[in-house]
Amino acid sequence: MDFSIASILLLDGVTNGAVYGLLGLATVLVFTVTRVIFIPQGEFVAYGALTLAILQTGKVPGTVWLLLILAACASLMELLARWRHDGRWGSAVRAALKTLVAPVLISGLTIWAAPQQLPLAVQAVLSVAIVTTFGPLVYRVAYQSLEDATPLVLLIVSVGVHFAMTGFGLLFFGAEGYRNPAFWGDNFELGPVRVSGQTLIIFAVAAALITLLWLFFERSLFGKALRATAVNRTGARLMGISTHTSGQLTFMMAALIGAVSGLLIGPTTTVFYDSGFLIGLKGFVAAVVAGLSSYPGAMLGALFVGVVESFGSFWASAFKEVIVFTLILPVLLWRSLQSGHSDEDH
Repeated sequence: MDFSIASILLLDGVTNGAVYGLLGLATVLVFTVTRVIFIPQGEFVAYGALTLAILQTGKVPGTVWLLLILAACASLMELLARWRHDGRWGSAVRAALKTLVAPVLISGLTIWAAPQQLPLAVQAVLSVAIVTTFGPLVYRVAYQSLEDATPLVLLIVSVGVHFAMTGFGLLFFGAEGYRNPAFWGDNFELGPVRVSGQTLIIFAVAAALITLLWLFFERSLFGKALRATAVNRTGARLMGISTHTSGQLTFMMAALIGAVSGLLIGPTTTVFYDSGFLIGLKGFVAAVVAGLSSYPGAMLGALFVGVVESFGSFWASAFKEVIVFTLILPVLLWRSLQSGHSDEDH
C-alpha cells in the first residue's frame, strides 16, 4: 500500500462513514425519545433507493401500494382507539381521516407523476416524501400501543418489523438489484485522489442534515418537546407533551434520514430489497459506539466504522463485514465495565 492507495481508501471510508453517520444519528434519535432500538432503519434506506429506481423506469413503485395498505391499517386502529377513548364516532372518524390524508395525497401524486418521466430531482423529492410518510405509520401500527413496554419487548417488535419490511420489499420490488444515476456526474482531481460529484453531494447533504437537526432541537418548539421526552417521558406528559405525537415525529425524522441516505448511496452501489439490513447495522454499530445517547459520538463512530471497513476490504475483503461488526465487542465490554451494574439491579 502506498500513499495514493491509502488516500483513496480513506476517501471511500469517510464517504461511507458519512452515510453511516446519518443512520447512526437516526438510531440514537429514535432510542432516546422512544426507547426503541430501531432495527429496520436500514429498510428505509433500501426503500428510498428502490423507489427512485422504479420511478426512473416510468412505473409506479410498490412502496405506494404498501403505503396505502399501511395507512388503511393505521387509520382503522386510530378509529377504534379514539372511539374507545371518547365514545364519539365523529371525533373518531376525523382522527382516522387525518391519518389518511398525507399518504393518499402523496400516493395519488406519485401515481400521476410516475409515467410523466419528470426530472431526477423531482423524482428524488417524491421518493423521499413516500418513504418519510412511512415513519409515523410504522410507529402507529407497531409501537404506539406498546410505548410503555420494556426496551426488550420493543426490541423484539423491531425484529418483527424488520422481517415484515424486508418481506414486503421482496414482494413489491422483487429480487433484482437497482443502481440509480448520480445526481452530479463530474469528477475532480485532488492530488492522487479523484473525487466524484456524488461524493461531494454526500458530504454536503450529510452536513446540511446534521445542521438542520441541531437547529431543530435547539431552536424549535417541537425539537425542545422531543428533548424533554427523551430526558423524562413522565415529566413531558405532565407538561402536556404528547408521547404519541413525539414518537410519530421521531419516526418521521428517522424515515426522512433513511430515505435521503438511500438516495445518496443509490448511485454508488447496487441496492437490493434486503441491502438495507447491513447498511443499517453499520449505523447501529456507530450508535452503540456513542452509547445510544450522543449525536457527535455517533457521527465520529460512523466515520471510524467507514474507514475500518474501507481498509479492511483492501486487506481482507472476504472478512470486511466481520471486522466491522467485531468492533462492537470491545465497546460493549468497555461500557459494561464502566457501568458497574445491570438493569436487573433496578
